[in-house]
Amino acid sequence: MNAMQEQLIALGGVFQAAVLVDRIARTGQASEANLGCMLGSLLVRDPKDTLEVFGGDDINLRDGYRALASALERDPGSLQREPLRYALSMLGLERQLAKRGDMLDVIGNRLPQIQSQAEHFGLVHENVIASSGALYQDTLSQLRQRIQVHGDMRHLQQPSNASKIRALLLAGIRAARLWRQLGGHRWQLVISRRKLLKELYPMLRG
Repeated sequence: MNAMQEQLIALGGVFQAAVLVDRIARTGQASEANLGCMLGSLLVRDPKDTLEVFGGDDINLRDGYRALASALERDPGSLQREPLRYALSMLGLERQLAKRGDMLDVIGNRLPQIQSQAEHFGLVHENVIASSGALYQDTLSQLRQRIQVHGDMRHLQQPSNASKIRALLLAGIRAARLWRQLGGHRWQLVISRRKLLKELYPMLRG
C-alpha cells in the first residue's frame, strides 16, 4: 500500500464519520457495523498500518469513499453537501486540537476508560457511545469553532442520537489527525485532486 492510499483510508474515515452524522441527523439510523468501525477506531493504540485502525478492512468506509469522491469530482449532481461541510469542519477542528496539549491529555487519559467499557459491554453499547460523546462534549465542543449539525429535530433531540453524533465527530477528528500524521494537507484536496481520484476509484470498487 502506497502513502497516498494510506492517506485516503484515513480521509475516508473522516468522510465516513461525516456521512454517518448526516444520516443519523436526518433519519435517526446508522448500521451497527458502520458505527462499530468508527467507535473502534478511537481505541486502536499502535496500529501496524492505517487499515488496522478501522478493523483491518475498509468495507465500512465505502460510504465515506463515495462522499470523498463526489467532493473531489466537483460534480454538483452527486455532491453530498452536508457530509462535505462536516468533513471540512472536522479537519479544521483537528488543527485547533493539535495546539491544545491540555485537551489532548484529557482525551488520552479518558480513552482507556472507554476501552474498558467497550471490552465489558461491546463497542456499540449505549454506555460506550455515551462516554465517547461526553468526551467530545468536554473537549472539542469547547473550542471556538463549532460544528453545527442540521437535520430532523425529532432525531436530533433524542439523547441517544446526540451521543452518537458527538462520538462520530470525535472519531472523525481522530481520523483527521491520522491523515495529518500520514502527510495529508488541505491543499492536496485542491492541487492533487486528479491523483487522489486515480487512487480512490479502485478502493471504491474494493
